[in-house]
Amino acid sequence: MAPLLISSPQNPRIKRLMSLQQRSQQRRSEHRIVVEGARELQHCINAGFTIETVFYCPTLFDIEKLQIADFETVEVTPQVYDKIAYRGSTEGVIAIVEPRFMSLSDIDLGDDPLIVVLEGVEKPGNIGAVLRSADAAQATAVVVCDPLTDLYNPNLIRSSLGAIFTVPCVACSSLECIKFLKENNIKILTAQLQDSELYYHTPMRGATAIVMGTESTGLTQVWREAATAHIRIPMRGELDSLNVSVSAAILLFEAVRQRE
Repeated sequence: MAPLLISSPQNPRIKRLMSLQQRSQQRRSEHRIVVEGARELQHCINAGFTIETVFYCPTLFDIEKLQIADFETVEVTPQVYDKIAYRGSTEGVIAIVEPRFMSLSDIDLGDDPLIVVLEGVEKPGNIGAVLRSADAAQATAVVVCDPLTDLYNPNLIRSSLGAIFTVPCVACSSLECIKFLKENNIKILTAQLQDSELYYHTPMRGATAIVMGTESTGLTQVWREAATAHIRIPMRGELDSLNVSVSAAILLFEAVRQRE
């Protein structure tokens, strides 16, 4: 059977798709998210997420490239795709997907886990970039404490290039995370300027959590007090901080270097 063809942006299915893209409340109420892009969608599929519907523009994307079966396909015209595309540069495919939400107890710690903890980080693009670094470093998980954004925000999915589907990611409170780390004997390294050692002088072998806050306010006192050690990245210029995603990459790959 040929896929349904939609040629009007006013079609109810297109309106629903756009509402899911733009409104976190809609995503929560329907328990659905929107994934755009061939790479991102394939990572989502590979991770075993349930795909509800795939919207695609055949002049931009070959639906046969998706390695999946048993999903509904809806063909849209280029004009409709221009309307629904979240990206500036389009790839021709967008899907409605059923999300999965992990808890701390779902994390498979294995041997010598390496966990990234973000406290109060608001910008989806920053969290997405941290997830990319976490994937590259094969981190065990990313934990977002006291989240100020939806973990399945379309911009977060886009900036992660699909790493939100490849790296276990949990949202919880700081107190819940601290309790979990201590119960599992995971040392807590907090990135902060005050009372800290240079990061490359700090052992990162063994079970380790690297904890970072926002550029503007840093970490709250609860994390400073819970820390096993305080670490810092040397700042040789006039500024006193790096973007959190840059800091995460530096610290993660120091842990990787020490573990090789």
